[in-house]
Amino acid sequence: MSAAVIFWTVAGYLLGSIPFGIVITRAMGLGDLRKIGSGNIGATNVLRTGNKPAALATLLLDTFKGAIAVLLARHFAGEGLAPQLAGLAAFAGHCFPVWLRFLGGKGVATFLGTVLALAWPAGLLCCASWLVAAGISRISSVGALGAAASSPVWMLVLGRGDLALLCLALAAIIFWRHKENIARLRAGTEPKIGGKPKPEDTDRPE
Repeated sequence: MSAAVIFWTVAGYLLGSIPFGIVITRAMGLGDLRKIGSGNIGATNVLRTGNKPAALATLLLDTFKGAIAVLLARHFAGEGLAPQLAGLAAFAGHCFPVWLRFLGGKGVATFLGTVLALAWPAGLLCCASWLVAAGISRISSVGALGAAASSPVWMLVLGRGDLALLCLALAAIIFWRHKENIARLRAGTEPKIGGKPKPEDTDRPE
């Protein structure tokens, strides 16, 4: 593995590990996001504060950090392994940030940003998959799981088999990070978009 690939992988991880949800909610005086709602650091939980601009800003910044990691690596190191690993590392940084004792978010926005930057047609199809699944169910986690599961399929359909394995790995991590959500979906207790989960239904990291 070349020095450039290692550099952009590390840079991607550090960029991805910036907890924008926590930064934004604190800056706007909304409290510690880890003590609100589900305790998750992503945009869905920020929305539970009732502050839609804060949730939108978190969504965009978490998406951009995955995309920027890929685009910078591609610009300076070219196509190939560097942008793929930079995107994977940014995603891992969001899920397991060093600054928060590796207790991060579920990575959906960063996943979408990464896929959009790697192959924008597939990224748009993943976003459409999220919208359809979440729109029908009114449950954010259903949209996330739908987008993740469809990503390797879209890559294959669009002739990007070189990225299908990466998307499969990202999807597997998203499903694992959503294991509590999946359990609540089976139990019928998963909260709707914009709703407030009951204390016993949260998955706040300890």
